[in-house]
Amino acid sequence: MKTVILATLIAGAAAFAPAQSGVRTTSLNAVPEADAQYTDDIGVVAPLGVWDPSGILARGPEEVARLRELEIKHGRIAMLGVVGYLTTYAGVRLPGLEDVPCGWAAVTSGDLPFEVAGQFFATTIMMEMFNRDNAGTGQFPGDYRNGYIDFGWDKQSDAWKKNKRTIELNQGRAAQMGLLGLMFHDALGNVADILP
Repeated sequence: MKTVILATLIAGAAAFAPAQSGVRTTSLNAVPEADAQYTDDIGVVAPLGVWDPSGILARGPEEVARLRELEIKHGRIAMLGVVGYLTTYAGVRLPGLEDVPCGWAAVTSGDLPFEVAGQFFATTIMMEMFNRDNAGTGQFPGDYRNGYIDFGWDKQSDAWKKNKRTIELNQGRAAQMGLLGLMFHDALGNVADILP
């Protein structure tokens, strides 16, 4: 009987002992071999590092370079779009366009003169046509200097250049999300709630 009581006490005391757990391993810091060549690429920042949930990096370096150039181009356009959106929302207008509202209403209200819309679309089409097959002399995707504009870029260190390119890429990503947010809130009719 004493043995049963002693066994019960030990079992009860064991309930308060910390659970023994095995050594846990994680593979968060591991980079697949296919993605290892991109660990030093621009846009690879902490805490994500090389983050490719859709497997784009497996398509090859040429496709990655093409998509990176598109990402930079759309980021630059989005940065201009956010500045333009906020400028017109603040009430700044070009001469002759004082009555045109800002945001989606500029396109849907019918107040935008046909000539302005035509110029916008013609300019966009011409820029795309002229740059479609232009290989240029750029050193990296998004480099449109083509030997004419330098502003001291070539005198800087490679680490400085990589840092500036990463900053531009991340700001372009943020601008794309910001412009999308402005467009959604404008369509919902509550853009005034998020802007000062």
